[in-house]
Amino acid sequence: MDFEYNSKTLEHLEMLREFMDEYIYPNEERYFEQVDAGNRWATVPLMEELKAIAKDRGLWNLFLPHSDRGAGFTNLEYAPLAEQMGRVNWSSEVFNCSAPDTGNMEVLDRFGTEAQKEAWLTDLLDGKIRSAFAMTEPRVASSDATNMEATGVLDGEEWVLNGRKWYISGAGHEDCKVLIFMCLTNPENSAHQQHSQFLVPADTKGIEYTRPMQVFGFDDAPFGHMEIDFNDVRIPKENILLGPGRGFEIAQGRLGPGRIHHCMRAVGQAERAVESMCQRGLDREAFGKPIVDLGANTQLIAQSRIDINMVRLLTLMAADKMDRHGNKVARSEIAQIKVIAPRVASEIIDRAMQMHGAMGLSQDTWLAKAYGVNRVRRLADGPDEVHLNTIAKTELRPYRKAKEASKQG
Repeated sequence: MDFEYNSKTLEHLEMLREFMDEYIYPNEERYFEQVDAGNRWATVPLMEELKAIAKDRGLWNLFLPHSDRGAGFTNLEYAPLAEQMGRVNWSSEVFNCSAPDTGNMEVLDRFGTEAQKEAWLTDLLDGKIRSAFAMTEPRVASSDATNMEATGVLDGEEWVLNGRKWYISGAGHEDCKVLIFMCLTNPENSAHQQHSQFLVPADTKGIEYTRPMQVFGFDDAPFGHMEIDFNDVRIPKENILLGPGRGFEIAQGRLGPGRIHHCMRAVGQAERAVESMCQRGLDREAFGKPIVDLGANTQLIAQSRIDINMVRLLTLMAADKMDRHGNKVARSEIAQIKVIAPRVASEIIDRAMQMHGAMGLSQDTWLAKAYGVNRVRRLADGPDEVHLNTIAKTELRPYRKAKEASKQG
């Protein structure tokens, strides 16, 4: 593996840094002021303004590895770009590179029919609409997705969908026009061939948005994490993705790249937290000296640098393995980064909050919200425990086989 970014990545990385310095950081407060000033679930004027500039500069749809609809980056090449965009919670949307839209666009690009792509993918790639992915349910342990209670039943030329979903990210946004709904359709099949995914227009009769879910008191408007009831929601037969019983197959294709993106966004926020620790530690004085020289603050900064470099390299290795050998072969590495990246980011942001004192807990810095986002990442796309189990299974597999072979011999 080459530890140097290639020229194409470096060029776009510099363009993103310049864009962040010129347009994102100076507008962080303005963004939230606009969110609170009007309809909290509408696109703020600033976002549309910045999207137009990003498009004009060629910083648009940078994801979609191995697709002519994207910018042509591999997962490894895109990873540092995701890190840079992820330094501010809302900035990935400026470049049309935010979750869950990136994952949903990849699903449509890889698995959608031409009619489905024409109906939804074109507008998503243009940034005209947004989307959501309805999978998690409140009444079952969603860490085991085979527990899913929501159902889809074929009735003539229509599928009838029923179930309650929650923490459906992006569904609160007024521009969210389509949801990918995953549910049980083929209970007679083996466990991972029982579920299907459907494209559901957000205004379909029978969809009830019951409430926005909060995370540590934040509702994340205008993005939102909604609780939604699907009550006899009828959609055309052709709205199924790929085919009955193929929901998990789609999910595995979707989640690998998405986890690279999430983990590198976490690295970006951890990197920014270290910067804030260094600046705060040198600028603020207590007991006659800069606070960076009090207690173990220098050691915490040093440990943070070690932690970030470790996670970044592991994530890049996972991305490289995905590009070379596919998601299945890189399964353990993907699980490893999914566990360690949000953990490390949360720890480093917590250190930065501590060094900022009361201010670090307040709305006067970006830290408290970033801490909440990274704590969520330890549950989103599967909790740590599920991924640890995957890693252990992979690690133990050759030993189990050897033990079984010795018994038979």
